[in-house]
Amino acid sequence: MTKPVACPPAPGLLEGFAARFDDLFTHVAQRRGFREYLAGLLAPRERHKTLTALAGAEPVTGSKLPAVQRLQFFLTESVWDPEAVNARRLELLRADPGTAPHGGGVLVIDDSGDRKDGVKTAHVGRQWLGRYGKTDNGVVTVTTVWADERLYYPVHAVPYTPARHFARGKNDPGFRTKLAIGADLAIKARDAGFAFRAVCADSAYGDQDGFRSELAEAGLPFVMALKPRRGTWAYGPDAHTPVDAARELAWGGPDDPGDWEPVTRRFRGGHTQTWFAADARLGWWGPDGARRLVVATADPAALPGKATWYLVTNLPRPGSPREKDSPHPAAGLAEVVRIYGIRHWIEQSYKQVKDELGWADFQVRSDVAIRRHQALVNCAFSFCWDSWLTAQPPPGPTPASPQERGHRHPVPAAPAMPAHPSGTQLAPRAARRPQLADPRDHAHALVAGLVQSAPAR
Repeated sequence: MTKPVACPPAPGLLEGFAARFDDLFTHVAQRRGFREYLAGLLAPRERHKTLTALAGAEPVTGSKLPAVQRLQFFLTESVWDPEAVNARRLELLRADPGTAPHGGGVLVIDDSGDRKDGVKTAHVGRQWLGRYGKTDNGVVTVTTVWADERLYYPVHAVPYTPARHFARGKNDPGFRTKLAIGADLAIKARDAGFAFRAVCADSAYGDQDGFRSELAEAGLPFVMALKPRRGTWAYGPDAHTPVDAARELAWGGPDDPGDWEPVTRRFRGGHTQTWFAADARLGWWGPDGARRLVVATADPAALPGKATWYLVTNLPRPGSPREKDSPHPAAGLAEVVRIYGIRHWIEQSYKQVKDELGWADFQVRSDVAIRRHQALVNCAFSFCWDSWLTAQPPPGPTPASPQERGHRHPVPAAPAMPAHPSGTQLAPRAARRPQLADPRDHAHALVAGLVQSAPAR
């Protein structure tokens, strides 16, 4: 049975956004394909956003329909550069006051794995898929994301190619690890004009000495997580792991914090929570060293696993001997905690948007087609913010039934969330029901979901 077909975008809405990319496409058919693909990604669907779904066709026999074949050709055979499209998208983000990067934001490095069957697709292989928490057959893409407490958006994305695709495996000159790709993308983001306070990453990247050194040599500041039991060389009685170093810090309770300093974390909904942070010593790392070990926790006595961060940073401590000669502004404990806290928004929210916009739903095999699909998904994501910041959605009823897969139930906006340039709060009210066909309503629903799921500000 044919699935319901979404109505076309509201006149002028998507067209105005897409027109900014017209000079990157040499033919009218390419420009039409760009608009149709974005409209398909933005339209709410009950099934995966495969090529047939994007064209509103039946999934089996509908694959031969002209509308589906046009999108297939646009993605795989048509001549256009996904890097140029992404560069234009970033140019628009930098130029818009509502999305322009600033020195208080962070650049998050992460990778995302999605299941893919078979062996013929570019970049596919049996590898660790963090999204599912297991090793499986799939494609992993390394991404950089710019974020502050108000919004976030993807910057660059590069698929990781497993060693089996190379004649000499890991010894092949063309092979690059995810760490090498991530470091290159961080440098690329800076060179593209994206200001940020620091590069952030989880322990999969933070535990790697070579990765941190590559960022430091490129002149990039960083705040990264470490595993609690990450071992390092030290003299017998000294701390050998971050958790050992944390337990050596003096703590006499909230009224006698000893080595710990209270820091305030602000969460959505307006509530706050007092954590404690301290500079610890581990091997050559210390408050005045080239690397600082910062421990942040809700309970210094118990160091609960789910509420304790072990962070390594090259940002100097205020008043330390390194502050004068450091290329980076000093960061106190509260600032280090704030920087890393932003990274958790990405962890929670990016998955939701990728589910809704069809990041992993591509039905192509070549490298260039995969990169094109990812560039188009990122364009659709940017359109969501563009639509949100330009104007509020038209009046409509509050959803009376559960929303489609991947959405949270709408709730009132957090009163402490910063306002966007139009002067109104993000998500001031419930967005219209996302099953409605107007892509603008769906874009607003997506952004509202992001705002409500932001864990902290």
